[in-house]
Amino acid sequence: MTAKLPWGLWWTQILAILRLEMKKNFARKRSIPVYLLAASPIVLYAAHSFAHARGWNQCSGQQDLTEFAGVFQLYVLRLAIFFSAVAVFMNLFRGEVLEKSLHYYFLAPVRREVLVVGKYLSGLLMTCVVFSLSTTLTYLLLLSHIRMTAARALAGPALADLPAYLGATLLACAGYGAVFLILGLLFRNPIMPTVAVLIWESILVFLPAILKKVSVIFYLESLCPVQAPFRGGGALFAVSADPTPAYLAVPGLLCLTIALLVLASLHIRRMEIRYGTE
Repeated sequence: MTAKLPWGLWWTQILAILRLEMKKNFARKRSIPVYLLAASPIVLYAAHSFAHARGWNQCSGQQDLTEFAGVFQLYVLRLAIFFSAVAVFMNLFRGEVLEKSLHYYFLAPVRREVLVVGKYLSGLLMTCVVFSLSTTLTYLLLLSHIRMTAARALAGPALADLPAYLGATLLACAGYGAVFLILGLLFRNPIMPTVAVLIWESILVFLPAILKKVSVIFYLESLCPVQAPFRGGGALFAVSADPTPAYLAVPGLLCLTIALLVLASLHIRRMEIRYGTE
């Protein structure tokens, strides 16, 4: 007779790891850049609204919405969440090795797969909370600015786009988090894999349509309610691809995340700690 899996015990252990890691994630000094990256759009749009209220600039509501789409896709998704995932998820295990504390987890009566899930959820919850608040506050500042313009009638309908931006934010944290969690386990030096992923995500606009789909950012941008136009000389070489529908993009990103977590769980089973070689 097949033994019943101890799901209740595993869930209790995951919650215990989650509580312990959350305290460390929010309080660590390496989290300061994450807070700064998340706060930058808030400061930018607060200054923008203040300048408009003082009569220093004039904008149309539709222009503001398009510019926000550009800031969100080029800065929030491609830079802020990307590098925050590097700082948080790549150090979930790498940081423990450098601090020579990972063996305490390995000596505890906890399956290593459970440890992977608990640590991943701690990083996911931390980044989701920080960037969800950032996206919400920034967008509300944008809408308050639109209400002060002649196009204030756009503010109400534009509010319906906020859930789509929040969904893209959460999936960005989940997708990039899983990518950099596995890279942090596979590589001792995080610089080269981070640069490789950054280059791939950056040159995606110039690649054939079929290669665009082997990327996190392509699906994230497909979920954005307003597409940022690609301008400049490089636009001559950009290759367009039809956005992936949400009913395919969301499951696709979730399947990628789960697959990477499974790979991380398989790898950590064979992981040996050698502090002296770090």
